[in-house]
Amino acid sequence: MIVVGDLVTDVLVEHSGPIQIGSDTNASITVRGGGQAANTAAWLAHAGVPVTLVAAVGDDPAGRDRVAELVAAGVRCAVRAHVGAPTGSVVVLAGPDERTMITDRGASLLLEPADVVAAITASTARHLHLSGYPLLHDGSRAAGLAALAAASDRGMTTSVDAASAAPLRSVGAEAFLTWVRGTDLLLCNADEADVLAGPGSAAAQADRLAATVRNVVVKQGAAGACWAGDGQIWRGRSTRVPMKDPTGAGDAFAAGLIASWCSGGTPQAALAAGAALGAEAVAKVGARP
Repeated sequence: MIVVGDLVTDVLVEHSGPIQIGSDTNASITVRGGGQAANTAAWLAHAGVPVTLVAAVGDDPAGRDRVAELVAAGVRCAVRAHVGAPTGSVVVLAGPDERTMITDRGASLLLEPADVVAAITASTARHLHLSGYPLLHDGSRAAGLAALAAASDRGMTTSVDAASAAPLRSVGAEAFLTWVRGTDLLLCNADEADVLAGPGSAAAQADRLAATVRNVVVKQGAAGACWAGDGQIWRGRSTRVPMKDPTGAGDAFAAGLIASWCSGGTPQAALAAGAALGAEAVAKVGARP
């Protein structure tokens, strides 16, 4: 499997109460690898799926550390280090109920179409998973589109994660859905589904979006997930576990679901596999296995 997207440094700030604006807030702070695509690749490797990550980092200590972490986790890295650009970084403010991300895309914006196409052409992988982040930014959009086109040319199946509601709003639902039209599988959370499909139930949103892509999964956190495709709706339940940190749960869910589906699993089985990895993710601190 090939995963295309972002590899960054996560600065995880865990706080147990409200942030005290203009003053001090007690928190636990850790620094580790992150990025939606990189996290998904790490969870795929954890699930035993051979996976290659295509991404861009800076030619700096952070970039070298991020690649080394993934290699140690069993991910093959086709990652270009760009001289003069910093490796991207994200400050993740993780409270008891939600997380907020403050993002510097850094070298992620320099992801090059030629690098993506070369990795896909050289691979024997049968599935491409694209993080939506490259599509949501001008600097990396060409690479994201090139990934989908190259995969289509090679007869690979494709999936896209919608990534994040705020930048989706900025580029607009019509543009994003045009870019991913014909994709085999689109994953989005409830906020992203509201942007792309408008208000309504998860089933109604997924069904509307399935007019553009072949299959759609709308994630609802603890309420489970809904899959629409071939004129049918499947519903999956979440796996209940005590939550320590929601960071990376969606990436783990995506990895479990894609791994199952690409190995021939039914939508119902894929939803269950996604829920199982998502539960494993929220039961620990950090975005990766």
